[in-house]
Amino acid sequence: MTSNTLRQVPPQPMAAAVAASLRSALVGIAVISGVVNLLALTSPLYMLQIYDRVLASRSVPTLVGVSVLAGMLFAFQSFLDIVRMRILLRVGERFDHQLSSRVHATIVRLPLLARMPGDGLQPIRDLDNVRSFLAGTGPTAFFDLPWMPLYLGICFLFHVYIGLTALAGALVLISLTILTDALSRKPARQTVEHGMMRNALAEAGRRNAEVVAAMGLDERIVSRWQKANSNYLAANRRAGDIAGGLGGVSRSLRIMLQSAILGVGSWLVIHQEASAGVMIAASIMMGRALAPVDLAIANWKPFLMARQSWARLKELLVRIPEQAHFTALPQPKHNVRVENLTISPPGRKLPTVSNVAFSVPAGSALGIIGPSGSGKSTLARVLVGAWTPASGKVRIDGASLDQWEPKARGRHIGYLPQGVELFDGSIAENIARFDPEATSEAVVKAAKTAGAHELILRFEHAYETNIGDAGLALSAGQRQRIGLARALYGDPFLVVLDEPNANVDAEGEVAVVKAIAAVRERKGVAVVIAHRPSAINAVDLVLMMEGGRQKAFGSREDVLSKVLMEQRSGSRPGGHAYQATGRSLAPLRVIADPVGDQDRELSVNTETTTETEKK
Repeated sequence: MTSNTLRQVPPQPMAAAVAASLRSALVGIAVISGVVNLLALTSPLYMLQIYDRVLASRSVPTLVGVSVLAGMLFAFQSFLDIVRMRILLRVGERFDHQLSSRVHATIVRLPLLARMPGDGLQPIRDLDNVRSFLAGTGPTAFFDLPWMPLYLGICFLFHVYIGLTALAGALVLISLTILTDALSRKPARQTVEHGMMRNALAEAGRRNAEVVAAMGLDERIVSRWQKANSNYLAANRRAGDIAGGLGGVSRSLRIMLQSAILGVGSWLVIHQEASAGVMIAASIMMGRALAPVDLAIANWKPFLMARQSWARLKELLVRIPEQAHFTALPQPKHNVRVENLTISPPGRKLPTVSNVAFSVPAGSALGIIGPSGSGKSTLARVLVGAWTPASGKVRIDGASLDQWEPKARGRHIGYLPQGVELFDGSIAENIARFDPEATSEAVVKAAKTAGAHELILRFEHAYETNIGDAGLALSAGQRQRIGLARALYGDPFLVVLDEPNANVDAEGEVAVVKAIAAVRERKGVAVVIAHRPSAINAVDLVLMMEGGRQKAFGSREDVLSKVLMEQRSGSRPGGHAYQATGRSLAPLRVIADPVGDQDRELSVNTETTTETEKK
């Protein structure tokens, strides 16, 4: 089969594309800001006319005319300010719309690739930080700052002393802005880090609420969270003290400089080098020139957090590039093949599973057995594409899992993890994998195949019963049965069941066996990880795992006979007794099991095979 090529969109062009899509809006804001800053000259020019022309001439018509014109300009300036803020709000929303789905996808994929700090939701908070800053008053300061030289230039036109005073004040405030940036970076970063730790502890306590309540861990858990919260508050206080302190200094300096301009202007008026109108207009002009700097300092903490958030988002998108295009592959129907798999858990370098290779044809079921910690569940996660192997391939009909488009691949794979997690929604929605085009017939069929139909009908609202957050309203056995129905929904080609009978009763065990048989009957491939003989009894192939390595693979009778022979001899490679470390396989030696005759038949058949080999 010809391998199709996965095309990934690098994050730099993606960031450039986001900026390009916002460029027209930003250009519009820049134009509006230019007009607003020109209209800001209305106030000083109005005062100049009042003091130098109206009061000198004592002309009421001139006063009325100038006041009406100034009022119209003020109204237009107010209108443009409102338009500018509304555009900024929509720029923030558009930024969120363009990246939110991408960020959410990375949050879902990141735990499968690396260990995540905190509660894993920091990328969403980072997106909120950037959007909130873009939609706030902070950007207006940066759009107004380029107009500062205009106001300073007009101050120099009034008089060189007035200009020098304004320039000195501007340099002092700009220095304060630089100092604010230098002093705020570390506290802002520490605030985010401690916030992530605090949120992680809160989420862990919520997720393990039953354990906390049952074992009386409330005070200890609260104490750990309180310590993390104190660190967060301390870092937030340091960042706030710096921003607030320097912001207060900048506001005081701005008022002081406006008063200084009035003093310089008065001195010039006394020496008849300027008029009273120039003195008042220069004071207003000075305040307008320094207002963007003052606003920038006041918004520096949100700006710094938004900048750090954007840097983290770009780094995250670098680590998890977007998968943009896949060539459609035909529906699988032949086999599942594993080629020399070596697996390292996300965030770790040392492999826990090495050199696993086997092939399972359509219509067969593979049972994976072995002691706890031998790598069975790790192998299951790679078989379904949840984890990426360090080396080797898992192929379905010759195509490796990374050559399938994730949504298409998901339709051909059913997975029941060891710890079943359901989503907030109805039972039908969970079984249908939240497919908006799911039919009732397909949902009921999956439930019946899993032996869960009668169980679901016993709920008050049957398939429309809402299971609550993570399915906490259900028992472990009920979650297991509904999770099995979800794995079987849509008749996937490959069905991987990790301990499917761990939390079920005898009726549930029978349902698991029937489900495996149903997959085989429709020429699918079933992979079952189980310690109990009932599930192993339904497979025709067995893979024995030990110490993260493949110890044996073949027909069920051959592999189980080999296992029992080693147990009887009391030794295995390495010189250790198998019974001491192979507790998970001990049930295979039990002649009578409470599950039923199927287990007894497995034991009898195994004994017979062993006796035949001895003869």
